[in-house]
Amino acid sequence: MYSNGDIFVGEVIGTAILILFGAGVCAAVTLHYSKARAAGWVVIAFGWGMGVLAGAYTAAPLSGGHLNPAVTVGSAVAGGTPWSKVPLYVVAQMVGAVLGAVLAWAVYYAQFAANAERGKAQPTLGIFSTGPEIRKPVANLVTEIIATVGLVLPLLFFGQNQGIGIGQVPGARAGVYGSGINVLLVALLVVGIGLSLGGPTGYAINPARDLGPRLVHALLPIPNKGSSDWSYAWIPVAGPLIGAVLAGLVHNCVF
Repeated sequence: MYSNGDIFVGEVIGTAILILFGAGVCAAVTLHYSKARAAGWVVIAFGWGMGVLAGAYTAAPLSGGHLNPAVTVGSAVAGGTPWSKVPLYVVAQMVGAVLGAVLAWAVYYAQFAANAERGKAQPTLGIFSTGPEIRKPVANLVTEIIATVGLVLPLLFFGQNQGIGIGQVPGARAGVYGSGINVLLVALLVVGIGLSLGGPTGYAINPARDLGPRLVHALLPIPNKGSSDWSYAWIPVAGPLIGAVLAGLVHNCVF
C-alpha cells in the first residue's frame, strides 16, 4: 500500500510532467514564432502520449501513476484503489495539473508575449484545455464518456497482465498498470485515442487535465488570451468520471 505522502508527491510530480508535455505540445503547434507552428494533430496526439509515458513512469513507484481522477475512480470501482485514498489522489492530480500548466506557460512565455505584439488577439484556451468543434452538450458529453471508457477499461485489463516490467521486480509496486511495459502500452493507447476519438472535443479523458489548466488560463496574465469558457468546463469533468465508473463496472462484470 502506498503511503499518503508518496501518493501526494508521486501524483503531483507525475501529473505536472503530463501537463507540461501536453500543454507544451499544444503551445508549440499553436503559437506564432514556435518552431513547431502548425505541425498538426498527429504531433499533438504523440506529445500527449509521451507526456503520459514520462509522467506515469516517474510516478508509478510512488503512487501507481494514475495522473487522472478518471483512472483513480475506475480503479476504485474495480477494487484496485481504496475509496479512502481517492480524495488524496484527486487533490494531488489537480495540484500537479496546475503546476504543469504554469510550467508550460513559462517555457513559452516569449511566444505568448510575441503573440500579443502581433496586434491581433489569438485565443489561447486550446493550449490549456479542451473545447468542442461543434458545441452540442449531450453529444460532447457522450464523446468524453466513450473516449474515457476506451482509456480506463483497457488500462484495468492491463493491470491483469504480469508481463515484463516493474511487476516482476521483487518489492516493486506496479500499481494500476500491472507492469512497467504496460505504461508504454497506455501511452500508445492515449495516442490512439487522440488520433481516433479526439476530433469532436479534443479528448480530455481526464478531469484534472482540463480543469487545472483551465483555471491557470483564467488566472495567468496572458495578453489577448480570450475566454476560459467556463460554461463548457463541466463536460470534460463529468464525462470522464461517468466513463470511468462504467469501465469499472464492466471490469467487475467480467471478473
